Amino acid sequence: MSPQSERPSQRATRDRLERLRAALKRDHLTGFIVPHADEHQSEYLPPAAERLAWLTGFTGSAGAAVVLLETAATFVDGRYTLQADEQVDPQSYAREHLIENPPSKWLKSRLRPGDRIGYDPWLMTVAEVRRLTETCKAAEAEFVPVAGNPLDAIWSDRPAPPLGAVTLQPADLAGEEARDKLARLRAGLADARADAAVLAQADSIAWSFNLRGTDIAHNPVALAYAILPADGRPSLFIDGRKLSNRVRDTLADLADLHEPSAFAGALAALGREHARVLLDPKSTAAAIATAVTEAGGTIIDGPDPAELPKARKNETELAGMRRAHIRDGAAMVRFLAWLDRTAGDGTVDELAAEAKLAALRAETAVRDGSELVDLSFDTISGAGPNGAIVHYRVSEDSNRRLEPGSLYLVDSGAQYRDGTTDITRTVAIGAASEEMRDRFTRVLRGHIAIATARFPVGATGAQLDTLARAPLWHAGLDYDHGTGHGVGSFLAVHEGPARISKAGTVPLEPGMVLSDEPGYYKPGAFGIRIENLVVVTPAEPIPGGDRPMHGFETLTLAPIDRRLIDPAVMTAEEIAWLDGYHARLVPALSRLLDAEDRAWLAAATAPIRESSRG
Repeated sequence: MSPQSERPSQRATRDRLERLRAALKRDHLTGFIVPHADEHQSEYLPPAAERLAWLTGFTGSAGAAVVLLETAATFVDGRYTLQADEQVDPQSYAREHLIENPPSKWLKSRLRPGDRIGYDPWLMTVAEVRRLTETCKAAEAEFVPVAGNPLDAIWSDRPAPPLGAVTLQPADLAGEEARDKLARLRAGLADARADAAVLAQADSIAWSFNLRGTDIAHNPVALAYAILPADGRPSLFIDGRKLSNRVRDTLADLADLHEPSAFAGALAALGREHARVLLDPKSTAAAIATAVTEAGGTIIDGPDPAELPKARKNETELAGMRRAHIRDGAAMVRFLAWLDRTAGDGTVDELAAEAKLAALRAETAVRDGSELVDLSFDTISGAGPNGAIVHYRVSEDSNRRLEPGSLYLVDSGAQYRDGTTDITRTVAIGAASEEMRDRFTRVLRGHIAIATARFPVGATGAQLDTLARAPLWHAGLDYDHGTGHGVGSFLAVHEGPARISKAGTVPLEPGMVLSDEPGYYKPGAFGIRIENLVVVTPAEPIPGGDRPMHGFETLTLAPIDRRLIDPAVMTAEEIAWLDGYHARLVPALSRLLDAEDRAWLAAATAPIRESSRG
């Protein structure tokens, strides 16, 4: 059955679109913006905030829709083009590229004088509203905040907001007491000449207060807001039903606790005091800024004060990440060995492989005396052509068998109390074609180029991104996603502000954990991605060099399929890196493996020249 059959029926999405248009007419609006966002600008959303999915059928983690009275469009980036084509009714929505033709550009050619385009100010950032306000103004149109989201009025079975239980992250895992973190953040407000800062992103609040939650699947965060004054106690706005007595008492020692309903009043109080309030325009809802300024306050644009400190993992957090990657690597080895023994006969399918990996992760954590808290995202288990869908999500309808002569791509991760993991491996099922081996080797060479990079202090991810793409570019190939994203410490698997991508403008600093994941995708045929997590480290001085340099330490521990490698096109240095990486695995992982899996791992990590001779 086609994957298209799992999306809401065309009749349902068309009916929802027409009901929204009727609501817009009643409110004298000529259009409405529907972002993939909640009030905290989360990447992954609780069910109650999945408005874009409910309206259009698109379930990816980044996108938007613009609905006008006569036309409509969905906007997705390169990770989701194939998925959007499968999920969204093309008769109702044109598909546009979120980066190349964003909503502001698309609207510019369609706006007419007097048009009124509505938006929910809790679901759009300050920066987005500024940009779209200018777009509308140039066309003599208006960008209009609405007090109540019209989608909520027509979504009759909308789920309730989450009430996940909050837990505390102890200092022996966090590496720093929450009281000290908050003091550091508040001390930094003086540099910004701010009287207070607003924290609106859930992972920033989780890190700052050493709390964790379960409000969003796979993301151990609690939805909340915080106000950090330069003088006085912080205020934390969180639903009290999420707090046990112990958690409440601990948080009450750090901050004044309030229900979320009190947040708007606290913002207005800052305004009445003519406070200068620091907030990040790229990640803070426009409604928050408006509440301050309308009451008389001033907004200071600046980065979320927790964002950089959170990204710079301390030694305790890094030690936890290393432990997490040992147990996760052992689980991956057990899975890859099982796959090697069973998948070749064509009896394993994507759902069975996904379930097996989840079970092995849980079992391996128990062997290590720890706990698998959750996965870090929905596993991408893609066989054959499904592997070419970058953020593929298997279902009963789309499920495929792992057939001989194909590639299988599995991108998965876990949330452990001491660390977050994210790994992708591409595996040959039976004999691979020369094209598959060529593309895989090019991706591997790009992966190694990042892993072995030495770069000056102050270098950014954008400066490194081309290293991963060069082997593909030489063959006229590329991939339409970033090379690496930041990763949290038992927090969000996608963490800012640093990344390795064309748009990665933040300098890479020691302690930052990022992914290294170049890929190649042939629609309708196969997908390839090789992903490890790496941590930025001060590099050893280079003889004769005169500048301090940084490098990467690879955290992920799992073999790379040598059957897909053409060593004839690799350099001696690249082969040495691969052999050295593989040589780490047996001593690191053996204690968590049984004899059969240890033997498999030893064979899978033999030096590449031995493999090519065999």
